[in-house]
Amino acid sequence: MTLDPDLPIQTPNPHPPQAFDNAADAVDRLLQLYDEATAFLVEKFRGVLAAEVPASRYRAFYPEIRFTTTSYAQTDSRLSFGHVAVPGTYSTTVTRPDLFRNYLLQQIGLLIENHRSLVTIGISKTPIPVHFAVAGDHATTIPQDGALDFPLRDVFDVPDLSTTNDDIVNGVGVMNADGSGPLAPFTAQRIDYSLARLSHYTATAPEHFQNHVLFTNYQFYVDEFEAYARAMLADPNSGYTAFVGPGNSVLTDPDGVLPPHDKTPQMPTYHLQRPGSAGITLVNIGIGPSNAKTITDHIAVLRPHAWLMVGHCAGLRNSQRLGDFVLAHGYLREDHVLDDDLPVWVPIPALAEIQIALEDAVEAVTALEGFELKRIMRTGTVATIDNRNWELRDQSGPVQRLSQSRAIALDMESATIAANGFRFRVPYGTLLCVSDKPLHGELKLPGMASDFYKTQVARHLLIGVRAMEILREMPLERIHSRKLRSFEETAFL
Repeated sequence: MTLDPDLPIQTPNPHPPQAFDNAADAVDRLLQLYDEATAFLVEKFRGVLAAEVPASRYRAFYPEIRFTTTSYAQTDSRLSFGHVAVPGTYSTTVTRPDLFRNYLLQQIGLLIENHRSLVTIGISKTPIPVHFAVAGDHATTIPQDGALDFPLRDVFDVPDLSTTNDDIVNGVGVMNADGSGPLAPFTAQRIDYSLARLSHYTATAPEHFQNHVLFTNYQFYVDEFEAYARAMLADPNSGYTAFVGPGNSVLTDPDGVLPPHDKTPQMPTYHLQRPGSAGITLVNIGIGPSNAKTITDHIAVLRPHAWLMVGHCAGLRNSQRLGDFVLAHGYLREDHVLDDDLPVWVPIPALAEIQIALEDAVEAVTALEGFELKRIMRTGTVATIDNRNWELRDQSGPVQRLSQSRAIALDMESATIAANGFRFRVPYGTLLCVSDKPLHGELKLPGMASDFYKTQVARHLLIGVRAMEILREMPLERIHSRKLRSFEETAFL
């Protein structure tokens, strides 16, 4: 069916922009505008499904935050976010203010406080794709293309990949169409895209994700994480309230059953929850830099406080033993998945706050300190490659580069996760456990693991958890290093 191209366009009732000097009131206004817009689209979409011929086109818009300053106001130089560098007008579209309420309260509050200026909340000129509007309405689904008698895009706005990009975080000098500068690192449509992908890849809703994210490449860590979660749920003083697994299965009873998900997701994800999303999320990313980039691309829009890699690696030094720990201070990037977004000549610095938290966690769990800690842990460069079976080819090239870089460990994910943390301004770190030593005849084969290795792996997950608990007690302003910020940055973290 071909629809009349001159169909009238219906929109929700317009609202004039309002200025606010209080973050809570501003966020409440964002919630009102967003809820009205999405309710309008859901209602009209249901009507279209029930009708034979659509009588109108339907369009609703994301709400926006707009801020103008005319002063080069001096702000606290210790802070890496919460202010703009030069006078001007800045704006950002907003989605899911219910999900991002705490984030918005903090970011808007800092902007008002640091500049002593008002923020304006209004309706943007960016349409909400109907797919994203109905995402929160579980009773409504979007039919696949061709299932309707008319093209969906003739009646509703659909996702537009030409405007869904990482130009802001990649620092390509983006300005909004109206000449305002970006206020936040991601636009609303970019966030909505990632929220949908998170549900797909992890089989858990974005609402369950916590502010502290652990990545691993080995199922053993999932088993240990579940055991730790059950112990925390059994402890009324732990502060943890629930454990969530794939399929959004919620466990509050430490002896309860976590039902298996019907279909194993590509990257199974588990959430040990605390009030205010202050708990810990564990993602089993599997093997390879592609998965590592994919999942961090999407988790980044949630603005986590930190993410850490805790997984297996190949030890490159003869003095290392299976089960030894490796604390990354630098990265040799041969993963290739980020070359277009973050060239390999960009250094990925170690972040002092993260490094100290990881070392303190190792000391706390192993009861070793100072010089004694060197018996089981080395610090140095971790190399990340995209060829798991590099040992089967001519080794002279890779081995020479590993030697020249002074690399002490090799894996397929850590540098990708660290580099994407740097790119997205998310504090990052890496603590690995040596599972094989291919340059020294100890390959990853059945029966090779020693008792020492098995004991250390059991401790490894606990170290990652302990590091996150240390970071949780630190103010976000302290965790978020100024090393992550460039010359021109968005005010919002």
